[in-house]
Amino acid sequence: MLPSALNFIDEIIAVAGGKRPAVFLDYDGTLTPIVSRPEDAWLSDSMQQTLRSLAARVPVAILSGRDLDDVRGRVLVDGIVYAGSHGFDIAGAGGLRRELGAAHLTVLDAAETELREALDEIPDAQLERKHFSVAAHYRNVNENDAFKVARAMDAVAARHRELRRMDGKKVYELLPDIDWNKGKAMLWLLETLDLEGRNALPIYIGDDRTDEDAFRALDQRGIGILVSEQSPSTAALYSLKNPAEVEEFLATLAARVVA
Repeated sequence: MLPSALNFIDEIIAVAGGKRPAVFLDYDGTLTPIVSRPEDAWLSDSMQQTLRSLAARVPVAILSGRDLDDVRGRVLVDGIVYAGSHGFDIAGAGGLRRELGAAHLTVLDAAETELREALDEIPDAQLERKHFSVAAHYRNVNENDAFKVARAMDAVAARHRELRRMDGKKVYELLPDIDWNKGKAMLWLLETLDLEGRNALPIYIGDDRTDEDAFRALDQRGIGILVSEQSPSTAALYSLKNPAEVEEFLATLAARVVA
C-alpha cells in the first residue's frame, strides 16, 4: 500500500526545500468524485476555493481528458493553466496556447459517426465527442454488454489507423496517434513556464491510467500521488483515498507555502 500523502506532507514539503511546488491535477476522480454521467461532475465550492488559495501561492495546472472549454468552465479559477483532451489542447494566462492533432479532426469526425451508429445498438452506452477525441462511456452498460463497446471501438480504430485507443475508468477513447500524453504535456509546461531544474518541485495528482504517464515522467524529478482506495501497480510515490483527501492535502499545502 502506498504511504498517504496526508501523513507524509511534512516529508513532501521537506523534499521541496527551497523549491517552489508546481501542482498538476486531474479533474474527474481527483477534484470531483466519479459519477455515473460525466456531465454531472461539478467542482464543490470548497474545492474551488481551495484551488484559488493554492493558485495564489504556487503554479497550478489542470490536465483533464475533458475538452478544454468544459474543464475550464467547471473549475472557473483564474490564473491557472488548463489542458484539455489529455494535454492535446493547452491554454493559460499571458497567451499561453498549444494544440496538437488539428490535422486529425476529419478522421475524428468519421470515427464519431461510425461509433454513434455502433453504440446506438448498446443500451446505456454514451458517446462523447471532444475536440481532439471520441469517447465511449460504458459505466452504465450491462456487464454482459461491456465487451460490445470495446469491440465497436476496435473495429472503428482498425479502419482509422491515424487514431489510437486509450482505456480509462469505464471509458474507451480514440485520440490522434501522436506521441503525446499527460506526461509529455506536463514536461512541456514545466519547460515553457520555466519550472524546470532546481527552482520547482512538480507534484502530480491523478486517479486514472492516463495519469500514469505523468507519474512516470516525474521519476527522480517530482512527486506523483495516486487517488485510489486500492493499491494497484503505479509509478506514484504516495496516495490519497478520494477527492475529499485531495482537498485536504491541497488546503494544507496552500497553508504551508509562502506566496
